Amino acid sequence: MRKQSIIDRVGLFGRAGIDIVSVLGRSTIFLFHALLGRGGIGGGFGLLLKQLHSVGVMSLVIIVVSGVFIGMVLALQGFSILSSYGSEQAVGQMVALTLLRELGPVVTALLFAGRAGSALTAEIGNMKSTEQLSSLEMIGVDPLKYIIAPRLWAGFISLPVLAMIFSVVGIWGGSWVAVDWLGVYDGSYWANMQNSVTFTGDVLNGIIKSIVFAFVVTWIAVFQGYDCEPTSEGISRATTKTVVYASLAVLGLDFILTALMFGDF
Repeated sequence: MRKQSIIDRVGLFGRAGIDIVSVLGRSTIFLFHALLGRGGIGGGFGLLLKQLHSVGVMSLVIIVVSGVFIGMVLALQGFSILSSYGSEQAVGQMVALTLLRELGPVVTALLFAGRAGSALTAEIGNMKSTEQLSSLEMIGVDPLKYIIAPRLWAGFISLPVLAMIFSVVGIWGGSWVAVDWLGVYDGSYWANMQNSVTFTGDVLNGIIKSIVFAFVVTWIAVFQGYDCEPTSEGISRATTKTVVYASLAVLGLDFILTALMFGDF
């Protein structure tokens, strides 16, 4: 078997780079046409509400349950660490800041990618494989306007709301463990949290993160479904790509946004 020469390896990297640029270009054009170029959302407000229920409401259970348990774990870990320094009364501050700044937006986005993102990709991919999208085009109905745009906007709206719910139930779960189980004074838990959390520095930054994550995760999900091969194997690969690409994008963007928001530049 002939070994690859340096030129062959450079060629492989070059082709990979071209493929990446091609996908980015196609996905950007796709996003522009879906949101701006085709007259908004087809089907009106009713279709948007239907997608909000499918994407957002149906994700509530996993978000609430995960938020409660993560808040409880944070309280346990925080109490264990802070008690070594005699500062266990500050556990409410630690739980709230961790959830609002970091875990609320990030974990919600990862859960959203796994639950709603994969469902969006599979649904749109199935429509493509059964030629439903082509049929709409044949009768003069724009699939980007009636199929893609409502799902994009539903994802943009749902994820930030879910992230806020995640943080709220996480703080409540942390208070249950800290106050009712570990014996932290109720007034200290809430007072320290209220004194340390600011709207512009903590809450607003978390909301901004969740909005960015919502944009990227939903974009990846609907594009992978729309761009997939119209076969069962193609849909399976596209669904896997959605979860992997969206998760990596969320973690990478989280570092960038955290550096911009909280880094000393």
